Amino acid sequence: MTLSVALAGKGGSGKTSIASLIIRYLKENGSGSILAIDADPNANLGESLGLEVKQTVGMILDQFQRDKIEIPPGMTKEAYLEYRLNGVIVEDDKLDLVTMGRGEGSGCYCYPNLVLRKFVDRLVENYAYLVMDNEAGLEHLSRRTTQDVDELLIIANPTVKGVRTVARIRDIVAQLKLRVKRQSVILNPAPPRLPPIVEQELLRLEIEPAALIPLDEELCQYDVELRPLLDLPGTSRAVRAVNDLMAKLIS
Repeated sequence: MTLSVALAGKGGSGKTSIASLIIRYLKENGSGSILAIDADPNANLGESLGLEVKQTVGMILDQFQRDKIEIPPGMTKEAYLEYRLNGVIVEDDKLDLVTMGRGEGSGCYCYPNLVLRKFVDRLVENYAYLVMDNEAGLEHLSRRTTQDVDELLIIANPTVKGVRTVARIRDIVAQLKLRVKRQSVILNPAPPRLPPIVEQELLRLEIEPAALIPLDEELCQYDVELRPLLDLPGTSRAVRAVNDLMAKLIS
């Protein structure tokens, strides 16, 4: 049975960094392999993990939609597409990464999202854990990219706007009746004490954060130098906070 974790939130809230630290925790403490999905068209999860991404789902779909593909004899177009999609998997120790990316053409991402979801549904049975880093904003929820997840982690900045975004995401999940077993709110990066106005907004909206991730200068330096967040030491403040969160969530 695969344990699935998806991340949602506004841009700049640190979803990709937290996704990387979740993967770091699972690699060190989990009991099986991990499938990481970068479902953000502005893909950078691979960089945070120190993995080189040469092909994306969007690139493969572009080739099928734009070019005349010669399908090998005896194969259907769908079967050949699935075969080609297997080429986007980047393999590492206890970790595989699939990147959605974006196509070169204009238009919405509904079709790439649909293809990605079907592809992931077939892959996920081979893994103990699924970690999906979604695009910024709320559109991926309305397209149902995020569904059938055990843990939906809603990441927000510790501001009134950030807290209100959490409430809107919760409303969309309820309206669409997405199959999400549990939702947890994470404020990032959080000061030692939240501003009173933010605490009041949390109270008004009946939101209780599951974790406050502190500002971590070491993590920021790793990002500046494009060093893999998987290599952050256990003494990192952000690492410790995410480890504590994950220990509670999967205990």
